[in-house]
Amino acid sequence: MSRNIALTIIFIICILGPSGVFAATGFSSIQALGRNPSAAPKIMSAMTLCLLFTESVAIVAFLIAWQLFAPN
Repeated sequence: MSRNIALTIIFIICILGPSGVFAATGFSSIQALGRNPSAAPKIMSAMTLCLLFTESVAIVAFLIAWQLFAPN
């Protein structure tokens, strides 16, 4: 039972961390676009890179957690 609880806590952390980064990135990029709409291509490319790296870190964290708690 404790193994399932640990796995659940780790998966929750793996979800909440990238979700916070997604929210902060979206909020900041929308604020930046509101202040300077002419910089949209630069803002969008930086936002896309940030979201891409965030998603890749989340996937790696899920895979590591999956491997750590895989049945032997």
